[in-house]
Amino acid sequence: MQDPNSKLTLASGRTRLPAAKVQTRLSAIFQALRFDPDIAEEVAAHLVDASLSGVESHGVMRVLEYAAQVESGYLTPSGRPQVLRDDTGGPTRIEAGGGIGIPALRLAYDTCCDEARARGLSALSIRHVGHTGRHGAFAEAAAEAGCLTICLGGGNRQTWRQVAPHGGARAMLPTNPWCIGIPGGDRGPVVLDFATSKIAGGWIYAARSAGALLPEGCVIDAAGHPTRNPEDYFAGGAILPAGGHKGFGLALLGELVGEALLGPSTTECNWLLIALSAERFREAPAMAAAAEEVLDELRRCPPAPGSSGVEIPGERERAHRAASGGIVSVPRDTWTQIERLADRLGVSAT
Repeated sequence: MQDPNSKLTLASGRTRLPAAKVQTRLSAIFQALRFDPDIAEEVAAHLVDASLSGVESHGVMRVLEYAAQVESGYLTPSGRPQVLRDDTGGPTRIEAGGGIGIPALRLAYDTCCDEARARGLSALSIRHVGHTGRHGAFAEAAAEAGCLTICLGGGNRQTWRQVAPHGGARAMLPTNPWCIGIPGGDRGPVVLDFATSKIAGGWIYAARSAGALLPEGCVIDAAGHPTRNPEDYFAGGAILPAGGHKGFGLALLGELVGEALLGPSTTECNWLLIALSAERFREAPAMAAAAEEVLDELRRCPPAPGSSGVEIPGERERAHRAASGGIVSVPRDTWTQIERLADRLGVSAT
């Protein structure tokens, strides 16, 4: 197995556990927090898969954040996503009821892709939703089913002021992620899943729980000075936008979609999901062959000095999952906090 390609500089080591054991533990914690058993199992499986895929910011450490949100009343554990259709022919909407967003995003992608396969193109919104997990997992499944998907969103910046706009020194916007997935070549779909900030907000929480330092050049403190200490972010600091004005522009578009088009947003963000059936444009074998020609040429590009070579978006996560051997690697301090949470909730060890 391999440890995740982490952005964190850890002060302590890691705990390595079988994925099945971690998933059982997390599911029990979620049920103790009053999530329905099927929701608890789905969320636990998603977090474990994110960790196995090397996306530590959206992995098992998130149980700590979700628990705090339930206990504060911010997140509604009884919330279950529903598909709402407008009888007048308006767009489909996924209503999450203030609940956790992972089952809502899964339902949204399934629904949107079903509609796209039936009529070629579909667009729907996801509202009143908590944290939606690793979008790349949903986009990958949709691409494997033959759909191109585009997901973006934002809103609720009054609650989630995380990122400074380009040229600014104060947190004003959420991280407003974008995710695009498309059927690929021989190695599977191409999935671009990114925050519009230099680092996803989850990495800040991961660093805090692990007692770790953040990468350089990603975060500023309340005075606008660069910092690697996650506590400086929580004390009035901000994350910087990815690519300067480009990340800011993408974040702004996400905010306008989430708040002006779909709003008002509650709980976390509002999302717009668009799906189209790739086979309406080109038969799957021909598209896969053409895609592989492009991707293979890029992989064979000579590596830059100090680089291991060109990586295709989405392939790193699949390779990491395959190399994990079913073992989840968690910062030791983070796992200690998860065990303390379990003990406090009366969850017995497995």
